[in-house]
Amino acid sequence: RYLAEQGIWYTDAHHAHANTETIVGHVTLATGAYPSRHGMVGNVWFDAESDRLMYNIEDANYAATGGVGARDMDSEVDKSQVSRTEGRSPRTILTTTFSDELGLFYGDAAKVFAVSGKDRGAVSMAGHVGKAFWYTTKDGGFASSTYYYKAFPQWVDDWNAQKKADAYYGKHWELSGDPASYRYGAEDDRPFENPADLGFGRVFPHPYGEKDSKYSKYFYTLLIASPVADELTVDFAKTLIRHEGLGQDEIPDYLGVSLSSTDYVGHTFGPASLESEDNLIRLDRALADLFAFTDEAVGLENTLIVLSADHGAPEAPEYTAAKGINAGRINLDTLDYSELDKELKTHFGIGKEVIKLTFHPYVYLDHALIEKKGLNLAEVSRVVAKELIEFDGIGYAIPSTDLVAGRVADAAPIARQVLRNFSPKRSGDIYIIYEPHWVPTAKGDVAIVNHGSPWRYDTFVPIVFAGNGLAAQRINRPVETIDVAATLSAYLRIKPPSGSVGIPLDEVISK
Repeated sequence: RYLAEQGIWYTDAHHAHANTETIVGHVTLATGAYPSRHGMVGNVWFDAESDRLMYNIEDANYAATGGVGARDMDSEVDKSQVSRTEGRSPRTILTTTFSDELGLFYGDAAKVFAVSGKDRGAVSMAGHVGKAFWYTTKDGGFASSTYYYKAFPQWVDDWNAQKKADAYYGKHWELSGDPASYRYGAEDDRPFENPADLGFGRVFPHPYGEKDSKYSKYFYTLLIASPVADELTVDFAKTLIRHEGLGQDEIPDYLGVSLSSTDYVGHTFGPASLESEDNLIRLDRALADLFAFTDEAVGLENTLIVLSADHGAPEAPEYTAAKGINAGRINLDTLDYSELDKELKTHFGIGKEVIKLTFHPYVYLDHALIEKKGLNLAEVSRVVAKELIEFDGIGYAIPSTDLVAGRVADAAPIARQVLRNFSPKRSGDIYIIYEPHWVPTAKGDVAIVNHGSPWRYDTFVPIVFAGNGLAAQRINRPVETIDVAATLSAYLRIKPPSGSVGIPLDEVISK
């Protein structure tokens, strides 16, 4: 209500890039740049030099401080092919962030921090000059990396020592109100929810971890698929504000808080679920708690609040299909490639083995094989792309060689979104876009839905500015997420991030 009634609310805000995944959206908000400029083209990409898939912020030069990353349940990244190194740093982000520019302008006088339920949510917002903390499924505390800390400040050790997550052991996620008061109150038991049966079951109350349960060893992991992770994140953020003395002098400080429960709950139960609805009620309470604390510690009149999101989400295909809309699931690894194999052998004398691997949103081809056979990468890519779009559920297959050669019409909105996602050293060979309401899935997937498309349900996010004396407004013109960092830079009259192409929002900076 505070944001809605007292904030400047942009009602038509979207990400303008194609791959709407966590790291891509976070870094776009942080840098004011498209993925083609900041380099974070996906949660995971294939690294040709090491010949393996690479997690977006992994860095073997650094080790974990205080725990490990919270990504055990995340179907976007938890693949056996991906490096499990727990070292984390922002060094794969190719441009500066707003928080970097704040730190560069004011030096050590500006305090820069970020806290998140996910490692990539924290690292992206802290940037290169700040300090990042994230929830760890190792013990329910908050971890970091030796990039930021060799050893934690005492207040962090003290917070972790309290083991606040353990208070939920043996308890349940109870519904906050009367089921009759919920939009989805009558839809608490749908067979397509929680497909991997993660121990929560499908109906309220959801057990966090019961003694002697086969899921008890996953207790800290299960908490991130509930409102608890956000509540712990807010509690940790409040402790940080107090002990680091944020907002106590004339130099601007920065705190990024990335709340991850909405994403995990949505993956597990779907957006149109009783669980997601109750989670939003609990999220509202968590935000109110954080704002009230900030008002007392700093004063909201001295605080500029910005609310946005890294991506939207589709509905579960089963839910959408029940409403009469064409929807489905698709797994690239289990498709019948016999026709593709035949076409490749006819044109080039090689078969489907030319596809090295698939990982959302790209198909990666075997460059060594193509070179060995003396073939043209662009020609092979086009044949593969042509055959891929014959499958139900695949709407577009766009070769990267066509992007480089300018063979894709920039005037087409989809093409522009894919171009904004293209980075020569990280992007794959063919960009796959699924038809609207078709959801990609993979072997071992624990998610009911996966975001990552260029369709409006995945690109639509809130952008709200509030506090610091701003007057309430509701703005209906289209804006982009790249405008956030540009607006913050203009607001403080500091240099925008090095890759920023956003436009400062007049309603905010006119003050």
